[in-house]
Formats: sequence, structure tokens, C-alpha cells
Amino acid sequence: MIIQFNSAISAPEKEQIAQAVAKLGYKTTEVTTQGNHYLVGIGKQEFDLRTLGHMPGIKDIHRVSDDYKLVSRKWKVGRSQMDLGDGVTIGEGKLAIMAGPCSIESEQQVALTLQHLKDNDVRIMRGGVFKPRSSPYAFRGMGVDGLKLWYKQAKEAGIKIVTEVMQVSQIAEMYDYVDVFQVGARNTQNFNLLDELGKVDKAVMIKRGISGTIEELLYSAEYVFSAGNEKLILCERGIRTYEKASRNTMDINAIPILKEKTHLPVVADPSHGIGIREFVEPVALAAVMAGADGIIYETHQQPEKAASDGQQTLDFAESALLIQKLKKAYEFLHAL
Repeated sequence: MIIQFNSAISAPEKEQIAQAVAKLGYKTTEVTTQGNHYLVGIGKQEFDLRTLGHMPGIKDIHRVSDDYKLVSRKWKVGRSQMDLGDGVTIGEGKLAIMAGPCSIESEQQVALTLQHLKDNDVRIMRGGVFKPRSSPYAFRGMGVDGLKLWYKQAKEAGIKIVTEVMQVSQIAEMYDYVDVFQVGARNTQNFNLLDELGKVDKAVMIKRGISGTIEELLYSAEYVFSAGNEKLILCERGIRTYEKASRNTMDINAIPILKEKTHLPVVADPSHGIGIREFVEPVALAAVMAGADGIIYETHQQPEKAASDGQQTLDFAESALLIQKLKKAYEFLHAL
């Protein structure tokens, strides 16, 4: 069950509620987030919610059978929307487009990308400053120095930043320069990192694990929410299967399934999902038609010279065309 406390609940009222839930045989965990206060109860005994619902201090109470309770849609009718400030949101009602290079490479590259995004009315730039690479000899990013020069230009352009954090020790040094912390596919079950991201007041985008199930992605989000951060976004980015024709197998099925199971925004990453430049566009459009709240993809002024992932990266002309088509597809879907 999930009990949502009134904002003005007193300590004695809270204790009485916890005791009443414990008497029902439920283990309780108190969760305090940026704007709400919950008591999560874990147990199997059937009971009438009205036996608790009348108690002072309770704003709402819900029965949630899913093990991932706080991110479940079974208790929250309205869908969550992430407000990044300055009119930039991710969630129901508007398609969020996030674009940029795989890796931040130089000040000039950042300037060119930001101008491309501004020209196409895109308010969120993606990019990596810490890059988890399969080969230790590949380009691994510019680190915090690259993030700082990127942030300075992005702030002046009115564009938000989404970038990957790879370990707990990076959170504090990145915090002032990030709008959305991205948890990459290799870290989706790094529970120490998820716990620490639950303590920050910034949005967190969690990518699906390389071979992860939909349920495991939801559990990862539950870790962050239960630690205190409900500013969460889920990202389907393809999974590893026996198929070798593409980099990954983009699971379009996951988008409507996630939208049915959780109240969190769901975005799609077609660049990593298929890993082949000429097929990024159709996969991105398919994700929009499947109900994605946003698309995050890779673009670079000269993909053939990109430090990483050039084979799946659109040039600016291809990117501009994709943005137009994404907006038209979203408008078409919501006009039906």
C-alpha cells in the first residue's frame, strides 16, 4: 500500500498510522521526496482501506499490488511531468526532443550544436562528458572541464543539459552544471548510484539495461524514488538479443507497456536502439506513434569525424528534417 501524508501531519499522528499499519502485518518504509511524504507498506494481508483512511494525517491511501509501488500507475491517476525550468518540460502534453553528440569534444562543437538546436526550437541538449567505452583506448570524454564549458554556453542559449553520471563520486562535482542526470544502460542496476541520485533535487533519466527487463527498469526507478527523488524519466534504448543486423534490438513494445505500468514519462533513444544512421528516423517516428513522451538522439556537425558513435549519428541537415517529422507525427497522433 501507499499512504500519502498531509503536509501538516504531526509526529504523533504519523506514529499512530505506522503502528496501525504494522498491526496489519505490513512492513513500513517512510519516504520523503521533494514535495511529498509517503508511508510505503509491504505485506499480503487483505484489509479494508477504510480502516486506515479515516485516520488524521492521511491525505490519501492506495492499494498497490506491484512490488515497484511508488513508480506504479496503480496509485497515481495523473501522469508525472518533469519541469526543468524556463518552460522546458518532459512528460504528457508535449513531445520533448533531446539532441546532441555522443561525446562533448570541444567548445566549437558545443557552439555549433547549440545553434542547430536553437534554429530548430529544441530546448534540451544531450552529450557525454564521462563515456563508458567497451575499449579502454577509445575516447572517454572531457570530464568536468568539458561539462563546465558546455554548461556556460547552454545557459546563455536557454538550453537544458542531459548528461551521464557514471559513479557516486561524480554527482557532487556535476550537480551545478546538469539539468538531468542520465543513468546509462551499464549502470541501471548500480544500486549505490541509484540511492545517491535519490538524494538530489534534479531530474534523473534511467536507461534500460543492456539485457534488462521492463520490470527491472521499473525497480531501478523505484530505488531512486524511494530514496527521495521523484523527478524521474524512463528511457527505452534497445536491448541486446541474438540479432546481429543492428547494434541493439529496439523494443518499441516497451513504450506502451511502460506507459500502462508507470506514471513516469517514457522517452526513446533510437540512436542506440538501432545504431545505424539511416534507420534512426523511422525508429524515432515509430516510438512517437507508440506513445513516447520524448525522443533523445545523437547529432553532430560531421558524424564521420565524431569521437564516438559516428555510425549512428545524424548530421545537422538530417537532424533538422527529423525534428520536423517528429513534431508532425506527434501532432497527428494527438489529433486522432
